[in-house]
Amino acid sequence: MDTIIKDKILAVTRQGRTRIEATDWFRVATGLHYLAGLMTKEAIDFAKVDREYNRFVYQSIGGGHTITSILQFMSGEKVLPTLQSPRFMAVFGESCPEVPPDSIPFLLELNLGVAKNISKLEVAGPVHDWLQRQKGGAI
Repeated sequence: MDTIIKDKILAVTRQGRTRIEATDWFRVATGLHYLAGLMTKEAIDFAKVDREYNRFVYQSIGGGHTITSILQFMSGEKVLPTLQSPRFMAVFGESCPEVPPDSIPFLLELNLGVAKNISKLEVAGPVHDWLQRQKGGAI
């Protein structure tokens, strides 16, 4: 995670109108960058990557938040207002072109798939339903 990506995420965060909205936008922008970074053929040192993200998260929004908590947030209902926000999508698309908006559903599916593998629970729920609507499929 380089300084340019950090600055882009913080630029998205600053566009939130309230503290809560800004924090949610930070979580989603950070989570999407993290997930997009997994799309590589190269070996990933997860301990190193997670440590870098956790340091950035802690420095940006404080204790009690980690990349794990961000990914959990992104698999729950509270992420939907951000995903459904035309303002967020516009700001994120403009500030973070390295994560194309059309890749967001795939990245969220990836996140849900990992959560399913870890928890052994089905992925059914509000985020899964939103993803199905994005695909034009039935819920």
